[in-house]
Amino acid sequence: MYQLNDKQIDFILDDIKRNGVEMEDLQSNLLDHICCIVEQELEENGDFEHFYSSAIKKFYKKDFREIEEETISLLTFKNYYIMKKIMLISGIVSVTFMCLGILFKFLHLPGAGIMIVLGIGLISLLFLPLLFVLKIKERKETKDKVLIGIGTFSAILMCMGVLFKIMFWPFANMMAVSAIVILLLVFLPVYFFTGFRNPETKVNTVVSSLLIISGCGLFFTLVRSPAGSRLVGIQNTRDYINNERILDNEEKLLMMAKQKDAIMDAENETSKQLLNLCEDIKSKIIFFDVGVNTLGEDFESKDLWLGDGRIDKFMNEDQNMHSKIVKLRDLTGKYNSEIAAKFKDKMIPLRSNLNDSYQLRSTEALNGIIQIQMCLLQNQRAAR
Repeated sequence: MYQLNDKQIDFILDDIKRNGVEMEDLQSNLLDHICCIVEQELEENGDFEHFYSSAIKKFYKKDFREIEEETISLLTFKNYYIMKKIMLISGIVSVTFMCLGILFKFLHLPGAGIMIVLGIGLISLLFLPLLFVLKIKERKETKDKVLIGIGTFSAILMCMGVLFKIMFWPFANMMAVSAIVILLLVFLPVYFFTGFRNPETKVNTVVSSLLIISGCGLFFTLVRSPAGSRLVGIQNTRDYINNERILDNEEKLLMMAKQKDAIMDAENETSKQLLNLCEDIKSKIIFFDVGVNTLGEDFESKDLWLGDGRIDKFMNEDQNMHSKIVKLRDLTGKYNSEIAAKFKDKMIPLRSNLNDSYQLRSTEALNGIIQIQMCLLQNQRAAR
């Protein structure tokens, strides 16, 4: 068994310090460990310096400084493995929620929306932030850390944009488009040129860059451009005005009918309430959507056309709107039970799409209300 002397021990300690290890506790621990190895494995008359130079290389890959850096990382990042475990679990749970939510959505089963929201929320607010913290600890250079931060921020922004789009919340398109712009104009150029210069990562960098561009391109195919939204809005407004024309013609034809009876008088009273309520709701929806109560033939020249506003948003802004829709539901139910039931073979039962879901676009709601009015007028003519 080899016995180290004081001079050799001082030599080992000086070498540890000279190689960048500054922590005194770590210096002492390394010194004890190295001394034990030398005394146990070196022969009694062996070459100390040769054995030491070969044995010390087993402690690191490049230099001694790695040991202190890893020690500092573990001391300052005590919960590394716990965070890594939480990250993996949150990723698995979030993906499971999203897959089940999408499946439930296709099968029209309850709970789809909740699972999709939980899945995207976990990825955006737990998985990706933890991934960012763990990855940034593994990188030494500042540019790598900045690149990871930009990529993570873009991914979070993209996920939140998709979530807001699914839930019909505001600023969805703004977040998603901002994420894509950051990815294409900031993250991708830095990532590509940094990785392309390294022969080891050249192929992976090119493939990853192509996948990022393809993903952004696929997303843009699902987003309607402002010009496209304008054309769709104009066409929807034209369809609505044409429906209003048909409704006016039906009213004129009804006025031409002369015969009345007691039953029709009662029907006219209920129908009158429904017609007036429908006109009131239509004017409210149009005002919320375009800022005016009615739309004329010159709507296009005034840059006024129906957009993609949601009825639930209007209801949140005006509580009277909710009460009017509830009243419409009650009156249509009364009409179907008391009036239309007496003329089952002649009359068309009233159906309001507002009764089924408040998350309707303004054009869908307006056309549904016009259908109620059309059915009322045609029922009055059929009952004569």
